[in-house]
Amino acid sequence: MMKQVVIAGCGDVGSALGLQLQARGWQVYGLRRDPSALPDGILPIAADLTQATKPADWPAKVDYLVYCPAAGKRDAALYQRLYVEGLQHVLGWIKDSRQRLQYLLQVSSTGVYAQADGEWVTENSRAEADSATAKQLLAAEDVALRSGVPASVVRLGGIYGPGRNRLIEQVRTGLQVPEEPPQYTNRIHRDDAAGLLAHLLALAERRELLAPCYLGVDDDPASLFEVTNWLAGQLGTSLQPDGPRSTRSGSKRCSNELARESGWQPAYPSYREGYAELLKG
Repeated sequence: MMKQVVIAGCGDVGSALGLQLQARGWQVYGLRRDPSALPDGILPIAADLTQATKPADWPAKVDYLVYCPAAGKRDAALYQRLYVEGLQHVLGWIKDSRQRLQYLLQVSSTGVYAQADGEWVTENSRAEADSATAKQLLAAEDVALRSGVPASVVRLGGIYGPGRNRLIEQVRTGLQVPEEPPQYTNRIHRDDAAGLLAHLLALAERRELLAPCYLGVDDDPASLFEVTNWLAGQLGTSLQPDGPRSTRSGSKRCSNELARESGWQPAYPSYREGYAELLKG
């Protein structure tokens, strides 16, 4: 039978995921406040995740749920409503419909880690970021993992890809980044983020045992100085000592070893392959 998945918060990553699943023969529902921008073939559900009322067009059958909304701004109250209460709302709609969910993927962020001195971070590292938004993400993870539904949390690094050109534009304007101490960054191309989620859903479909948490990052946690200097070389420009300063703080190196051990491989293993593809466009 055709598998049915609801992608709640079906934005950039969710739409890319939906297209991958659609190509596998899955029936994909995309939930967002304005579903008019969904790609062709993804069935729309118009809903505001911060509201408890079940959408009138909620599907009769849901096998899988991917919860991946984007807040758009760092606001603790919004994070509480969207990530914590929103997930509770959707799980309530599933229970109210007497649907038996086979698996839940809850998308989170590597921002939940407080490590800042270049340490290597894995799924077993302590997640103790003290920002209000990080605490709300951890609360949402707790909702997913205590929901009574088989679930995994996927902590994604910084997502880049088509339409996400902020760092490229900063380099064009001569961004100033200190070389020392190194500010390690962790990133993942949008298509690899979607591919990891699709891969984990495929494992769940085959009833394979999944870990409760995965880190979604590429193979190469590189320093921001290295990345921006490489980009400057590709763009034929240079970083300016009196240019706008990077305001980035913190430095950690996230490992994707567990995701790779599950059989996933990123198409863009480092920033070089990913940004080279963007620069072609």
